[in-house]
Amino acid sequence: MYTTRIALGTDHAGYLLKEAVKAHLIGKGLDIIDEGTFSGEPVDYPAIIRRACAHTIEQGIPAIVFGGSGQGEAIAANKVPGIRAARCLTLEDARLARSHNDANVLSLAGRMTTSELALQMVDVFLETPFEGGRHIARVKDIEEGARVPFFDE
Repeated sequence: MYTTRIALGTDHAGYLLKEAVKAHLIGKGLDIIDEGTFSGEPVDYPAIIRRACAHTIEQGIPAIVFGGSGQGEAIAANKVPGIRAARCLTLEDARLARSHNDANVLSLAGRMTTSELALQMVDVFLETPFEGGRHIARVKDIEEGARVPFFDE
């Protein structure tokens, strides 16, 4: 996924990891939109995550969201229509999220992931293209399924 801009959003538990990733991305010359939070002081995350995801939808750029486990942030992100967020703990998670599911938001676990691994996952996520092919129908089905109020199968 080629990009020159990326949105970030975190709660307090992901703040330090966000800052490490932010410095890494700035070092690569990317323009960062940082929706916060801006300290380790406790804060609730859903609105922050929605703001980061809004940039993904409005500008067609990826976002990275952070939390203690990254689970709640991925859930909040996936409630935004058009977002396909993947909580990743391994390099393979990051690669498959992009190549098979065309994920546009990466969710990272600040309390469970080292900065070194997180930076590697960010690079893999941003450098891995969507494979298309047989995966196109799946992504289309995911997007269409998000618009129906109940299962139609």
